Amino acid sequence: MSMMSENVFKSPVYNVKSVPLEKIRANSYNPNVVAPPEMKLLEKSILEDGYTMPIVCYYIAPEDIYEIVDGYHRYTVMKTNRQIRERENGMMPVVVIEKDISNRIASTIRHNRARGSHDIELMSNIVSELVQSGMSDSWIMKKIGMDADELLRLKQITGLASLFRDKDFSEIF
Repeated sequence: MSMMSENVFKSPVYNVKSVPLEKIRANSYNPNVVAPPEMKLLEKSILEDGYTMPIVCYYIAPEDIYEIVDGYHRYTVMKTNRQIRERENGMMPVVVIEKDISNRIASTIRHNRARGSHDIELMSNIVSELVQSGMSDSWIMKKIGMDADELLRLKQITGLASLFRDKDFSEIF
């Protein structure tokens, strides 16, 4: 016999909302790239099976807009395929997460890394943005699931000296 605590975390997937397509927008930081054949396969999957998983968004109340954290390509399929959009009555299945911007970026990366590929330049820019917003290397590695070598390589790609400030390079090598 198990007792359920009142403070048990309930996953967002248990609260799927139907949101009009025009109230959803892409984020500016998604580095995930889907090749055309895989995009066609995603479109076929949605045509044949419907939406089997919601997109993940953050609700921006002052604008009454849902900003995508994960699911940009599923969103794009609905935007570009009239048949799917009409079948779904222009409504997108959405779950909402409540996180600040740095944690939303980390969520996007975790979702993507679990299944996709990344544009290296965009990924480097995200690392730069996180560092400049005050996130530590350990926070970035822990929240995004990357090791020190990968983080170092992404920092090197940006070429920004500020990413290395206050670093003892003997720790890195």
